[in-house]
Amino acid sequence: MLTRRQFVASSATVTAASLFDGLSLEQVLASGKTQGETEHFWWRIPPDLPYIDSQRGSKAFAFDDKTIFLSEDNAKTWPHQLAFKHAAHITFSQILGNGNILFATRTRLYLSADKLKTFRQITVQRPDGKPDLPHKPLNPNLPGWYFHPLDGEHCWDIGGGQELTVWGNYCNVLGGAVPVSIYSTADYGQTVKLAYRFGVSPRWQQKGAGKGEMLGDPSNPVIARHIHSVAYNPSEDAFYACTGDHDERDNGALKHECHWLRGKYDRAADAWAWQVLVSDSMNTRYKSGGINFVDGKLYWCSDANGPKPHDRGIFRSDPKHLADQSKHEMLFNPKYEIANMLIEDGVILSGHYTPVSPYNVGIIISPDLGKNWAQYDLKGQGKWSPVRFHRKNAEGWVRIDLRERWIKRGRVMFIKPKSA
Repeated sequence: MLTRRQFVASSATVTAASLFDGLSLEQVLASGKTQGETEHFWWRIPPDLPYIDSQRGSKAFAFDDKTIFLSEDNAKTWPHQLAFKHAAHITFSQILGNGNILFATRTRLYLSADKLKTFRQITVQRPDGKPDLPHKPLNPNLPGWYFHPLDGEHCWDIGGGQELTVWGNYCNVLGGAVPVSIYSTADYGQTVKLAYRFGVSPRWQQKGAGKGEMLGDPSNPVIARHIHSVAYNPSEDAFYACTGDHDERDNGALKHECHWLRGKYDRAADAWAWQVLVSDSMNTRYKSGGINFVDGKLYWCSDANGPKPHDRGIFRSDPKHLADQSKHEMLFNPKYEIANMLIEDGVILSGHYTPVSPYNVGIIISPDLGKNWAQYDLKGQGKWSPVRFHRKNAEGWVRIDLRERWIKRGRVMFIKPKSA
């Protein structure tokens, strides 16, 4: 297999409009045409292995079936490597502000503090200080995804030189049932705490589970299938989270799974307090994701589905007006479901979900914070959903997952906005 440098160097740059038309994926790979450009951005697809799972600055973390890798030159070379027999099951990674690497398999969380020379397992702590251990799965092949996020950005400067890492698990789709949770660490992964846990949903449980095997916090009446996005608003010193997916009946009563929560972090106590701001149906704009804050304004996108009409689009509002739709501004309506979005340096990037969109690889971009918009279909690669948008690396490339349907790991894409 060619190295990434060799692969990219040998590839001819062509326009997205003509790229790959009529070619199978095998022909695309054989041709070496894995990069292109549009009016608004350049894009490229690296070799499939190692799988580049996350990036920060000039660093990147990757894995193959048996090894984990660290690059310090924007994923060109991989001088730091370590054998890891569970590498194929990695579902999450984050390069922290001090260089530590937090990564997870389906049910276990790990930390490396020495550039992958070693790593150790981290046990999540509950608010009462007790260990939060994964459940024993009734089917050992379906242990669930405890730590897997759908969004890509999880580290936030909360003032005073402190970095807080916060993320929620997008779960209960593949891999088995797990409790729906938000996690945080204020000490670069040395201690990871359970920041919030949703209640017990009768729908999202292990097949055949008895009463004592139900997953979730029995004291919390708020239920959800999974978490779509968590983000920090420095103007309020507060975190926001949104969830999905369905409208459920519990003993005849209607219960929503689409919620918006607002969380306040107590630095002195290393503790959380959360409030539910909105709960609504799955065909509304509150079934959403892609939370971003710019200059105190809240931006998000909707993947509303279920009964028609669908209230979809990319929205902006003052955070205090989240529950008042009359004060929302719709910036753009792509017509199809979207639930991932990244805003950086005034550029908005989002992507289509292929199960419901006619786009193959659909990229949505605004180069000027919502004033103008364009959509591109990067055809010929097969059908992939862009998720997990990571901020630009030191060379200006945004890293994006390309997922089969919307969740099964597939490939990686890099996009470099031309306005950057």
